[in-house]
Parts: sequence; C-alpha cells; structure tokens
Amino acid sequence: MTATHAPGIPVIEDGELVSTNPATGAEAGRFPVADADSVGRAVGRASDAAEWWAQLGHSGRKERLLRWRALLAQRIEEIADLSHREGGKPIADAIVETVSAIEHIDWAARNARRVLGPRRVRSRLVVAEFAAHLEYQPYGVIGVIGPWNYPVLTPVGSIAYALAAGNAVVFKPSEYTPAVGQWLVDAFAEVVPEHPVLQAVHGFGDVGATLCRSGVGKVAFTGSGATAKKVMATCAETLTPVLLEAGGKDAMIVDDDADLDAAAEACVWGALTNAGQSCIGIERVYAVDSVHDAFVAKVVEKAGRLTVGAGNGADLGPITMPSQIDIIRRHIDDAVARGGRAVLGGPDAVQPPFVHPTVLVDVPEDSSAVREETFGPTLTITRVRDADEAVTLANATSYGLGGSVFGRRRALDLARRLRSGMAAVNSVMSFVGVSSLPFGGVGDSGFGRIHGDDGLREFGRAKAITRRRARSLLPAMTFERTPAQVDRIVKVIKLRYGR
Repeated sequence: MTATHAPGIPVIEDGELVSTNPATGAEAGRFPVADADSVGRAVGRASDAAEWWAQLGHSGRKERLLRWRALLAQRIEEIADLSHREGGKPIADAIVETVSAIEHIDWAARNARRVLGPRRVRSRLVVAEFAAHLEYQPYGVIGVIGPWNYPVLTPVGSIAYALAAGNAVVFKPSEYTPAVGQWLVDAFAEVVPEHPVLQAVHGFGDVGATLCRSGVGKVAFTGSGATAKKVMATCAETLTPVLLEAGGKDAMIVDDDADLDAAAEACVWGALTNAGQSCIGIERVYAVDSVHDAFVAKVVEKAGRLTVGAGNGADLGPITMPSQIDIIRRHIDDAVARGGRAVLGGPDAVQPPFVHPTVLVDVPEDSSAVREETFGPTLTITRVRDADEAVTLANATSYGLGGSVFGRRRALDLARRLRSGMAAVNSVMSFVGVSSLPFGGVGDSGFGRIHGDDGLREFGRAKAITRRRARSLLPAMTFERTPAQVDRIVKVIKLRYGR
C-alpha cells in the first residue's frame, strides 16, 4: 500500500486509529477508537461473559485455551508477518516472540487447576478443631494495557494467565501495534465464539485511563515508568488493584573466569535484539579488568556484522516509536560529550528511522546513557576492579527488572546479589521463556508478577474458608469460656511456645 502517513506515528482519522509501518509509512490497519461509552459497554459484555467462562471450570477453560494455542501455532507465519508490517520487527524475531507466547498459553492452561484450585491447608494444633480450605476465585474482568515492543508475548503473558484463572479480559493494545492486538483477539474469538471473553478497545492513553476507571477487577499494565505511575494513580481513585511492569536498565556482569565468546554472543543478542527495544535488554555491561579489553573486542566484532534495514532479512529493524530516536540520540551525544568513546557506531549511527549498533566505553556512571532507559541498540561497557564492584554499580539504579552474569565460580552468587526480579547465569533474557518462573521487577521496574505460579495467582483472589469439624478443646472465641478454660489456654501456650 502506498505510504500516505508519517511512518510509525499513529493518527486518528474519521474516528479510526490508523497504524503505519515505522520505516515505510505503509498503513497496517484501521480500528474504531473507543470512547468512554464503548469502553463501558465492552466491560459490561465482559462481565457477563466472565460468568459463563468461570462456570466452564478449569477443564473447560483449558480445552479452549489449548485450541487458541494451536491456532497461533498453525498461523505463526501470519502473525509474525503482521508484526513485521506494523512494528518493523524482523520476521525471525517475531516468530521467536510468538513461540514464547504459545508456550505461556500452554503452561497457563495446563497448570491453572493445580495452582488455583480448591485445596485443604494444614491447620495448627491450637485451632485443630477447624479444617482450613484455600482457593483462588477470579476477579471477573481484567483490564490489560499492552506495549508495542513485544505486542504478542507481553500481553499474552497477562491475558493467558488471566483467562486461565477464570477471568474475562478487555485488552487495550498499544496505539503503535493495534493490528497485532486485534489479531490476537480475533483468533481467540474463532475458538471461543460463544461469548466475548476477550475483547479489544483501541486508542491513545485516554482510552487506557478510561479502562482503569471502568470497574474492571484488576489492571495489568506494561510500559514506561512514567505511564505506570499514571495508571496506578488512576486506579487508586477506585482502589482497583494493579500489576505494573515498567521497564528496566538491565546490566550484565562479566567475571574474570567467564567464557568470553559465549558472553559476547549473548551480550550482542541481549543488547541489540529487536533493535534494543526490550525492557529486559542488556543496556549496561560491567566487565572485570582482566577480561575487559578482550570482551569489548569480541562484542564489537560480532555487533559490527549485523545488518540494519526495513527488509525481512535485516538483523535490526527500525525504531518503532519515532519519538524514541531523540532519546537514543541524546544518550549517545551525552556519553561522548562527557568523555565516553564509541568503539562502534556513535552519533552518526542515528539515521532515522534506524539506529545502528553503538558500543560505548569509558562512559561516566552518572551519564544519561547509564542512568536512564535508552530503549535502543546501544550498550555501555565499563571496566571494573572485580565482580564485587560490578554488583555495586549494577545495583546503583532505581530500576530492578532483570540482569545477567557470565562466569563460573561465583556466577550464581552474583546473580542472587543483583537487585532485580530476575537474573540469568551464562545467558541473557532466558527467564522470560521459562513459563514456570515469575516475571517482574522491583523499584522503578514495577511490582507484581506474570508467568509461573505467581503469575496465575495475580489474577485470582485468595479465598480462605474454615470449617468446624470438632468441639474446641481450647475454647477462645466465645463468651461462654470459663476462667478455667482461659487458664488452660495459657498453660498450653506456655508449654508449646514458651521455651
């Protein structure tokens, strides 16, 4: 289709959100913009659908979720091509992303009963007359606000778990990738045509704010820290609980006994995949002095071979959100102006809508390239005295999403010491693909978890039930208790806990 719009900048025409490719400006799709009434109607329909969906039980939901999973697997090339046409992502990267999403749907469907289903909980001796039961009940409707950088995997990480927990979902895709979001919703409707269990509403930030105020049971958001604070403030108006994943400034530590070839290969992938537009991408490296120079040389050699362009065969595609280019340029310029050296790329690497790989060394720790999320194909590599200094510098940020450690003797210990929700040892970003592990951060990276057992529990309210099964031997919760019984309670407590 002939380009008729500014590349990558979503606009509203005749009440429709128009999405365009960030490199060519070719139109990727048009979708009705939701106003407050239409968001309210969607949530109302979802509330009705949620009752039917919850009544299906775990087995009924599992069957339908596995059908959705199968449909995504059968059409993986189709959704990957759409991700490429709308967001500029190389098709190979889009396929890898979708594979991970498929895996998460499968895991959530197969494990929801085990994690959330009713079960007996062991009681305690002093209240042995009561049987204890625990279950997780759905919220009803979950509002999911998704990002543009991983428009399949990231929202599915909330949607699939919310659905498996028995909720209906109203999904607001990013205004930069509405076509991908609508595709996911339409695919689900093919396998679950009975009720609108999963719906999409489209628009800009005001639509997300309306969704927060719409009466949904919980909101799951992924995006920038600034927007996360706005979402949380809006949800606070109605005490609507939130789950926030708000970006990162992830660090890699390269210890003196690391496999440098493996570390360099992983670093280049972790920093530059998706043109660096990854919340868990590696943006900082701290390499121990004895291996620093060799590591830098290997990273530069590998990163320098990568190709950049709009074609399907390119390793790095365009920057999806045009305004991000100014941030990337500012970080590179600031690093160089303050004494940093570009050993690959540099200021000239910024060629909108593309940014070529850039590796910076000798960058001050208080520079924007080190302190702020860049979200582009740039990387700082800093020489450190030892791994302990590396941990200190890696943790000297308000973010705390993921991280990576390469080494042998102390790698696992170093990973534990990183102030982050996740860490990978001798790999990068691998935790996002392990469905049984929780995903989320600390500090300015947000709170709450998707994926794994914890991710399922985020979308269910814990319901505790006690059932009397015998007469109380130590009657405490009654006005009928006697002084002698109170004395007996005191003796038992002293005997059991007083020594």
